[in-house]
Amino acid sequence: MSINPELAGRRYPASESYHVGREKIREFARAVKASNPAHFEVAAAQKLGYSDLVAPPTLAIIVAQRADAQLIGDPDAGIDFSRVVHADQRFTHHRPIVAGDELLAELHVDTVRAMGDGALVTTRAEISTVEGEKVATTVSSILVRGEGQ
Repeated sequence: MSINPELAGRRYPASESYHVGREKIREFARAVKASNPAHFEVAAAQKLGYSDLVAPPTLAIIVAQRADAQLIGDPDAGIDFSRVVHADQRFTHHRPIVAGDELLAELHVDTVRAMGDGALVTTRAEISTVEGEKVATTVSSILVRGEGQ
């Protein structure tokens, strides 16, 4: 199956929200070897001016990947995940993610570029709180290898 070239411009609305809990922040920080006490101790985070534990910046990937799953799971997209190579990931933070946040991500397919019998697909996830406050924008590019690659 080939990638649908008409994916560019498609939008996948935010679906299920993601609750950022203290233990999720701690677990993620340990996993990425982030050692700032503000990821583990509420008092340390509050001393820096945060209302609660502050997440490592890359925790936004968890929310973004939930949005990406909508694209990957869309049968009209033509993406065989077993043929995907992650090519690029960028983050723009509008404010830090803190414990207690309830986040949503709306996914936009920005470009689809044919590459041989595969394609490079670039998406953008706009992450916000359920109240509508912008939190982060992630841009991801995946290379979907064609059958002969």
